[in-house]
Amino acid sequence: MQETGLEHKFARFGEGVQLSEGSVIGGYASLFGETDQGGDIVQRGAYAASLAAFRTENRHLKMLWQHDPAQPIGIWDEVREDQKGLFVRGRLLDSTQRGREAAALIEAGALDGLSIGYRTLKAAKNDKGQRLLTELELWEVSLVTFPMLPSARVASKGESLETDAGLRELAAALEGARLELGRR
Repeated sequence: MQETGLEHKFARFGEGVQLSEGSVIGGYASLFGETDQGGDIVQRGAYAASLAAFRTENRHLKMLWQHDPAQPIGIWDEVREDQKGLFVRGRLLDSTQRGREAAALIEAGALDGLSIGYRTLKAAKNDKGQRLLTELELWEVSLVTFPMLPSARVASKGESLETDAGLRELAAALEGARLELGRR
């Protein structure tokens, strides 16, 4: 995959994300005020300017498979900030192989993460050394296998929204290894 210079912020949904009608998904792609496994905290309002630019320019946020720009799998019909985070709702395209696969994997409970692709425009460090992200240029939201924010995730209809501690630990280890490889 070609290097884009974008940062990625993974999230597992905390509640209410459902696959319905075979292809519609919705929920939070980013949660405000929560520390992710990379030590970053997205602040409320961080996406406001980026979302305004999408509206002004009549552009749509990309829905990708695992951050691969060569594999769009759907359309985000609604993207907005609220008190909790960045809410997205969209449709997996069953006219694409990956879109059909993603729907099947979500329904089976094998795929349950989202990740944002973005550029940091403004950030600061808090007294704990964590990066407070205050303005982000949002590029895409991907369906991913291992998200970084354990408190949130995608759930298929009827699935319990409890997270599995072992899976969180595995995801954290894999993400740490990925980040370490990226530094070399």
